[in-house]
Amino acid sequence: MKPLGRMEKISNLHEAWGSEAGDFTPWLAREENLALLGDTIGIDLELKAQEQNVGPFRADILCKNTETNNWVLIENQIEKTDHTHLGQILTYGAGLEATTIVWIAKSFTEEHRATLDWLNEITSDKFNFFGLEIELWRIGDSPIAPKFNVVSKPNEWVHDVGEIQNISPEGKLRLDYWTTFIDYLHKRDSTIKTSKPHSWHYLPIPIGRSYVGLSAIVYTHKRKIAIQLYFSGPYTNSYFEQIRQEKEVIEREIGTELFWDDTRPTTRAIYLFKDDEDIKNTKEWPEQHKWLYETLVAFYKVFAKRVKNLSTDYQHEDAEEDHNENAECSEITFPTQLTSGIRPEP
Repeated sequence: MKPLGRMEKISNLHEAWGSEAGDFTPWLAREENLALLGDTIGIDLELKAQEQNVGPFRADILCKNTETNNWVLIENQIEKTDHTHLGQILTYGAGLEATTIVWIAKSFTEEHRATLDWLNEITSDKFNFFGLEIELWRIGDSPIAPKFNVVSKPNEWVHDVGEIQNISPEGKLRLDYWTTFIDYLHKRDSTIKTSKPHSWHYLPIPIGRSYVGLSAIVYTHKRKIAIQLYFSGPYTNSYFEQIRQEKEVIEREIGTELFWDDTRPTTRAIYLFKDDEDIKNTKEWPEQHKWLYETLVAFYKVFAKRVKNLSTDYQHEDAEEDHNENAECSEITFPTQLTSGIRPEP
């Protein structure tokens, strides 16, 4: 039997970060550490600013939720929570119109944890408040490792109950379909992140950039399923055209033709459809879920790095108009047969 190490908790956070503003905030803003935070709270985060101005004040970190494109405010401290930071998160959240607020600290007083719980109870499900304690651990002489512990989070169970009570029969079918599909992903230890199961005809999957995302799609009456990469927001046409420049290479990597939809007024999308699939027949779900999973993995493999490298300075004939109108993995194997028919969504 191999010898096992002993975990040791480091009580003084200053061993890793000398100061909050000079060390902890820049560390947290790094991509790999935001990913760790995002995994903890179930949100794919894209950094937008450090020390973001809010009137005469400055918020620690401002991110976008890449699934919803809503603002996420992160306020952190490496000591116990205090009233000053509580006031800051409310002031900054209002000034930045954030819908998700994440408060990180060494420890939470019971009063401050209860305040976040109360805010989650009295606000609509559009707003989310998280409280997280940051810990440091070491095994033997290993490097110090951070760990986030959630001490307060939105009461999602209440919101889900309200949705289920008002759901239509078709919505219930889709809810069951996505619940089973997400369970399929979990059984395969998939790293693909999804939203919670719901009754929509699509299941969003973040790909690491605001206004761009993946979706698995089912059509209740049209006997088909699909995977799409969609574009919205200020740079819709620009992002889409940058990707389309590599159309032949992308389709060769995917292993089949794709449908490139540039006909919609405010969005663009790249689809792969599979016809003759009836989601009402639950016996077909395992094969449908297998195809959706394999195709999602293929799309993520092909598009994730390209999406990350998209430029907001790309000059396309529609780019300026586009902006003005809208401004506000490890080793994987592709499926051998990705599609039985490609056509646009009617």
